[in-house]
Amino acid sequence: MRVHFHGAAGEVTGSLHEVEAAGHRVLLDCGMIQGSPEAERRNLDPFAFDAAALDALVISHAHIDHIGRVPLLLKRGFRGAIHAQEATADLMRIMLLDSASIAESEAERGNRKRQRGEPELIPLYTREDVEATMQRVQPLAYDTRREILPGVEVAFREAGHILGSSVVEVYAENRKLVFSGDLGPKGTPILRDPAPIDRADLVLMESTYGDRLHKDRAETILELGRILESAWSDGGNVLIPAFAVGRSQELLYWFAKYWDEWNVGRWKIFLDSPMAAKVVDVYDRHTDLFDEDAARVWKQKPNPFHLPNLQLTESAQDSMAINELERGAIVIAGSGMANAGRILHHFKHNLSKPQTHVVFVGYQAEGTIGRRLVEGAKWVRIHGRDVRALAQRHTIGGLSAHTDQHGLIEWYGQIAGHPPLALVHGEDKAREALAGEIGERFGVKVELARPGMTLQV
Repeated sequence: MRVHFHGAAGEVTGSLHEVEAAGHRVLLDCGMIQGSPEAERRNLDPFAFDAAALDALVISHAHIDHIGRVPLLLKRGFRGAIHAQEATADLMRIMLLDSASIAESEAERGNRKRQRGEPELIPLYTREDVEATMQRVQPLAYDTRREILPGVEVAFREAGHILGSSVVEVYAENRKLVFSGDLGPKGTPILRDPAPIDRADLVLMESTYGDRLHKDRAETILELGRILESAWSDGGNVLIPAFAVGRSQELLYWFAKYWDEWNVGRWKIFLDSPMAAKVVDVYDRHTDLFDEDAARVWKQKPNPFHLPNLQLTESAQDSMAINELERGAIVIAGSGMANAGRILHHFKHNLSKPQTHVVFVGYQAEGTIGRRLVEGAKWVRIHGRDVRALAQRHTIGGLSAHTDQHGLIEWYGQIAGHPPLALVHGEDKAREALAGEIGERFGVKVELARPGMTLQV
């Protein structure tokens, strides 16, 4: 068995790894590159392999940096089956249709502005491409081993990152490859903890936060409550850029759990994302995957997804109407890195107000507006216009969907024999720190995956 690294090998987005085993080629993830406009243009580049020569695709979870180029893979010749955990399969359609809609809109907008003689802009893929993609998806339950090709089997284990997120086990040629996907912290609300892995011959592990530790979750929740109290006292609104899958649902969970303590009922809460509203429906269909604490909250508190003061805003008109509120609004909107989506519309109207509070609850990639605001930018450019940033900013690291350095070391450390390890899905600073810690603690050589690198299992 051999592993070829093509993406998320030295950066956080664009997950893309190829496994050669038992005479077959299997792709692990096919994610979109996210970040600066220059980085995102790389999504148009040819794949470093022949898409038509692939026999199967296995998806770790439904975040767009892990699935965002799957329809493009089909456009370029892939004809195999796509294997995904059951909840992931449900989420994929929502995420990919949204991505296609954005691509189509951007192409249409660009074509209206193009000069005579300039080539027509073509979207990366369309909604029709997404529907063709979903015809190839074969859902698989957790902890079920399936032969996907002669001599190649896979199984999904809980990763605790988002609903349906999976650690992928690949069995072939009497060897076992383990791909962590993205690992969540222990104790993440709603989700079960990442499953322990008994053995492996090679581990591919994410390293997003390989160089840092998160704040204590209990302290983080207290901080969130304090921010809401401060924002109410300041007479402003709270803006939260959040991914439609994961962070948005977790925030609603905390609002329900601390409904009385935080006096949440006095706020008007907006989940300003058509996609997030659809994701809520998927969560409602998969409550069997929830942990015990979530089950108790659903029984004892206001239902997090049906809070009495929660409004799901689907139309653009309803979204724009939110900005007529000068105070008392909590707005959860995409995108999570503030590089697109409705959150930018709210930033244009609220960033210049000192009473506005902006809360960042997830990773902000290099080159995004979110990253610039976290780093203290005084001005940001939104839709071609410079906007002064006077709003108060808060980074809530303890709500990250990715586990931290301790969590990564603990998860790897419980695998028998401490097998060979390759770090993916992380910037070099994070990977180097994690490699040093693991190497010193377990006496194992840790590879930092690079595009074009091949490892033998």
